[in-house]
Amino acid sequence: MTLRSLRLRLLIAGAVSTAIALGLAGYGLTVVFERHVERRIDAELVVHLNQITARLERSPAGGLALSNEPADPRFDLPLSGLYWQIVYEQSGTVLRSRSLWDAELDLPAEVAVDDTIHHHRIPGPGKAELYLLQRRVELPARMGGGTARIAVGWDSAEIATAVREFALDLTPLLAILGALLLAANWMQVTIGLSPLSAVRTRLAAVRSGKSQRMGSGFPDEVRPLAQEIDALIDARDSELARAKTRAGDLAHGLRTPLQVLQTEIERLAKEGQTDVALSLSTVTRTMQQTVERELARVRLAASRRAAEANVAAVIDPVVRVVQRTPEGQELDWIVDVPPAIVAPIDHDDLSEAVGNLIENAARHARHAVTITAHEDERSVSLTVTDDGSGIPEGRLEEALRRGGRLDERGSGAGLGLAIMSEIVESWGGTVTLADGKPGLSATLRFARPPRA
Repeated sequence: MTLRSLRLRLLIAGAVSTAIALGLAGYGLTVVFERHVERRIDAELVVHLNQITARLERSPAGGLALSNEPADPRFDLPLSGLYWQIVYEQSGTVLRSRSLWDAELDLPAEVAVDDTIHHHRIPGPGKAELYLLQRRVELPARMGGGTARIAVGWDSAEIATAVREFALDLTPLLAILGALLLAANWMQVTIGLSPLSAVRTRLAAVRSGKSQRMGSGFPDEVRPLAQEIDALIDARDSELARAKTRAGDLAHGLRTPLQVLQTEIERLAKEGQTDVALSLSTVTRTMQQTVERELARVRLAASRRAAEANVAAVIDPVVRVVQRTPEGQELDWIVDVPPAIVAPIDHDDLSEAVGNLIENAARHARHAVTITAHEDERSVSLTVTDDGSGIPEGRLEEALRRGGRLDERGSGAGLGLAIMSEIVESWGGTVTLADGKPGLSATLRFARPPRA
């Protein structure tokens, strides 16, 4: 796949959006976890803060003291990460936990005395950052009055460590989730683009002649495209039908004038005006070639569509017509064509091809013309054999050469074989000429389209 591939673009877009979504989700979960850790720490620090406040009393020396030390052993362990400190603002006296060792916290100033717990982040021992809860209280008269700031701090590094470990635990889960989302994205793209594959398959079937139209059964988003393609095919078939009709009308309209010209050419030749007859004969052949060439072009265009023709239904009327001609009346006609054989070719085109072939056989046969047809799983074949003089073996291919005209080379074979060959080949068929011993045997073979 290249960047011009719609599938690749959708997969890349899905992968990028998935990565962004997972990144935001990971960041959001980490922030939520950090807030949760802070709430848990807040709850623990508030308990310590209330205990310290409740144990605050007046010392014998007139200052402040704690009636008992807080029960948590971390307050007695130097640099344990858990600290408390009291600042008696009246005298500037500072009480602190043993865990601070020789350090003293620079507690933030509080403006109001409202017993509200305030959150701060301040520098702690050893350049550590502390997560601090502080309360400013007013002391009763029995404790000497005045105000005091009571604070409990927690090393912020522990919060960061907990968040980091949570993020590390979360990363594999996000990776697994990302892989599942990418697989789902691939499935979604594959399923979403499958109607386009169906459109391509049906278009190929229309182009190969296996189907005539795109048909229905597409999703709502693709159905208008299929309908437009079918409408385009309808318009094309209408144009081809009109072109074929016009070409047939042209051929019919020119046939009578050409016959008149041929009669005049023969008359002039009999009267001894051979030069004029030869000149007119050349012009007549040119007109015939032009008409046949245009008819062949129409046939080539029309043969793109799917069609079927009953071989017996085509052969019978052609034979009846040829039997009425002067050549056909003198011949024996042997026709062995099963009525159920169907060939993949347009009925009119098969009629024209077989007509040319049978007329050619009637012109050259001495006593009889034999017509047979048979079919198998792969092909349908039709053979016409006459008992005439045939065509020299070295000129069999020349007789079927596209655009070749044996009558122009003096063989007397006429236009029929070349026209018949053009029609059959335009429908994907083949023509085989062979020595009929005597005469000429011509076989038309059409391959059956594979069954779905």
